[in-house]
Amino acid sequence: DTKIDCSKVYVKKSNFSNEQTGDFDGAFAAVAMKAGDLIEKGVVRRLPDGFDGNTCPYIFTWSKERPNKIWGMASGCAPFYNTCKEGTSNTKMVRDFENDTFEIFAVRDIEK
Repeated sequence: DTKIDCSKVYVKKSNFSNEQTGDFDGAFAAVAMKAGDLIEKGVVRRLPDGFDGNTCPYIFTWSKERPNKIWGMASGCAPFYNTCKEGTSNTKMVRDFENDTFEIFAVRDIEK
């Protein structure tokens, strides 16, 4: 069984890029998905102690501790999903801190 699978998504320039934000990348659906479908799974590599993840938008908090002192770098397309206010996103990341893995699920139907 593969540890990393991001075959249902791809990365390209975000539709939200504009003159004010500059160009940035986003993750997009390569296939249609239903609510509850697994979109992507992957691994996370913990970054060295003392790393300040607040300075990098592509790094994830990697513990339940607050303030967070553990940061991780995710595989695949995970760093390119657009973040939204709670309740407005079409995806949800489930983090497994013990095994340093994640899964991303569709929270509603997503068109290709």
